Amino acid sequence: MWDLKTFADVAVQIDSYREEAINLQTELIKRPAISPSSGGKGEYEKAKFLSDYLAGLNLGEIETIEAPDIRAEKGVRPSIILRRKGETSAPTVWIMSHLDVVPAGPRDMWVTEPFQAVVKNGRIYGRGAEDNHQGLVASILALKAVVKAKLPLPRSVGLLFIADEETGSAYGIDYILKHKNPFKKEDWIVVPDAGAPDGAAIEVAEKSILWLKLTVKGKQGHGSRPDTAVNAHRAAAHLVVRLDDSLHRRFPQKQDLFHPPVSTFEPTKKDANVENINTIPAEDVFCFDCRILPGIPVDDVAAVVKEIAGGVERDFGVKVDVGFAQRSDAAPPTPPDAPIVKALKSAIKQVYNVEAKPIGIGGGTVAAFLRRAGCNAAVWARLYEKAHQPNEFCEIANILGDAKVFAYLFGVAI
Repeated sequence: MWDLKTFADVAVQIDSYREEAINLQTELIKRPAISPSSGGKGEYEKAKFLSDYLAGLNLGEIETIEAPDIRAEKGVRPSIILRRKGETSAPTVWIMSHLDVVPAGPRDMWVTEPFQAVVKNGRIYGRGAEDNHQGLVASILALKAVVKAKLPLPRSVGLLFIADEETGSAYGIDYILKHKNPFKKEDWIVVPDAGAPDGAAIEVAEKSILWLKLTVKGKQGHGSRPDTAVNAHRAAAHLVVRLDDSLHRRFPQKQDLFHPPVSTFEPTKKDANVENINTIPAEDVFCFDCRILPGIPVDDVAAVVKEIAGGVERDFGVKVDVGFAQRSDAAPPTPPDAPIVKALKSAIKQVYNVEAKPIGIGGGTVAAFLRRAGCNAAVWARLYEKAHQPNEFCEIANILGDAKVFAYLFGVAI
């Protein structure tokens, strides 16, 4: 293991990479890597750029894993693994970030162009800057600093840049685990995809995710003759209100590990129904995003949804189809005293001088797949939580600071 003087030298080297961090962010932001499910071409262009970039740095062995997807550019969804072998058989340290980003959303909500990086007041603005380029860039700079200093690696290091995190992970970590699992159960795994502005939050547990897509079917008619129609939109509106009320009442449990400490049930997406005001719609489609505390069976929530839908069917003379756009049952949590959690606490204290603590979150991360596979993954970064928002940004200081935390894990943490 390195001593703290050696680590301090590495930290100084990382600080010298400010311009490189900006330049790499700029190249990543202009290659959107949006999932075909969200109207994009996938990760191919970004993965090709990143693979060439990493090869130029000569940081280790590079492997690309391509999940077939006929909707995507070149018909594949590529993920990249970079490995550098350490001097002992100690558990490998993995930093796992994702290549894909969500769409920008309405352009008029952005002050800058979403896919053109803008540097202002110590921040980099652009879609993906924080989610998840900050962690991606930090992991590369951390390993580059170690390699440049020609320091021995006490343990092996793996950097994993995955596809399809934003839309379910079927073509990303799920595919990798099923076809070419690189992990051992004792490995240390950090997913820099959630956190807090002060860096004090280490995510060790996640809620279950259930995305509902409800289709209400009635009978179309003229707006002046509701007696000849069955208004699907009215029935859907009542269904939204009933779901919102009943789900919160039926599942009131609390767990203080999480913020908010309760299950959440939010109406979100709404599809267009009819094009003109004076037509009563025959179909209305809307979605709910449910984040359910561990310990509450997702099947129980689904059963309540179907029960409420049945009541709306009877009361309004409609047919309600209950669909599940995504379901992810909560994975076993990472123990708060797991070696990676202890190591992260030590690294965060050294770099940011804060006392980090384990938490749970409502957002889903790829750590859930790792935990189901028996690995202890910790989700951590120093973030302002601007993911998926207009005017997304990351602090340049956080890229460099997080890189120092990762470098500490590579060579100092026990």
